[in-house]
Amino acid sequence: MIAAKNTTGKGYHFLFWLLAAAVWLYLRYQDYSTLAQAVWITIIKVTELALLVYTVNGLLVPRFLYKKKYGLFAIAFTGLVAVCSFLKMLLVARVLSQSMDVVNVKAAVYNNFVTQAFLVLASIALKSAVDYIQLQKRMADVAKEKAEAELNFLKAQINPHFLFNSLNAVYFLIDKKNTEARDALHRFSEMLRYQLYECGGKRIAIEKEIHFLKDYVGLQQLRTGTNTAVQFCCEEDVAQFSIEPLLLIPFVENSFKHLSHFDDGKENKVRINLSRQNGSMLFSVYNTTEEKAVAESGGIGLDNVQKRLQLLYPDKHKLTVKKSDGWFGVELQLFLT
Repeated sequence: MIAAKNTTGKGYHFLFWLLAAAVWLYLRYQDYSTLAQAVWITIIKVTELALLVYTVNGLLVPRFLYKKKYGLFAIAFTGLVAVCSFLKMLLVARVLSQSMDVVNVKAAVYNNFVTQAFLVLASIALKSAVDYIQLQKRMADVAKEKAEAELNFLKAQINPHFLFNSLNAVYFLIDKKNTEARDALHRFSEMLRYQLYECGGKRIAIEKEIHFLKDYVGLQQLRTGTNTAVQFCCEEDVAQFSIEPLLLIPFVENSFKHLSHFDDGKENKVRINLSRQNGSMLFSVYNTTEEKAVAESGGIGLDNVQKRLQLLYPDKHKLTVKKSDGWFGVELQLFLT
């Protein structure tokens, strides 16, 4: 679906420049001695303008202008327009069999540099308007998602005091020798406390999110039995930054949901890794899965997480889903800077 949209967008761009070339050729062909010259001049000028527009809007605007590096943007913009205008003049002179020595400098600067600069600036203004509209839409989507999440939370919320008092009562009813059951109930209580009391804000410390994941994995290990090996590796430098709460748990839930059920001596495996590298957090979850279940892996849960990532971390994440050789894996890269 996304590929289709991209193809359609590129088609519209191509048609726009084709129409621009046709209009320019119709209005200016009489200025040249032959139609061939007019066609070549049109191709050169329209191609140069298109390259300028896409380079400036795709590279200089997001890197410099949107990051308020106005001086660097002005230098890069001026230099790029000057170089492109000069190259265009050389090509045009070659097509017309003219010498650069006889070029009127004042007219050349106006007809090439000044005109091109104003046209590209107009495209920047158009792109800025489109980006602003898209940003407002994205912010509205985020607000809507947050409102729906809060509403669903309120609908599903049980009185916390009653719930924790009940859990404490059950905890003390469990025989003290049954440490496994007590530990499981304690883990569940801590997970519930985290969801009820600490996930209300926009961001949560990564250390707390990791602790929540470990509690969840501990409970899952009680359910999966002895034929399952879970590897949870978290490097020490994954600390002192914040992420959206409950962002990672759907991936871990999905791994246990689609975990293989080998009972012929072959081990079921879950591998969870967290690391930090070059200003990014790298998170991966892999699990063994049976061949017939590989196509079913993912589903609604991962689709929802992908939408959430697009809303909360636009252009600041990379999500990869891998299915091969009896393994299902998800790799997430969050850009922290």
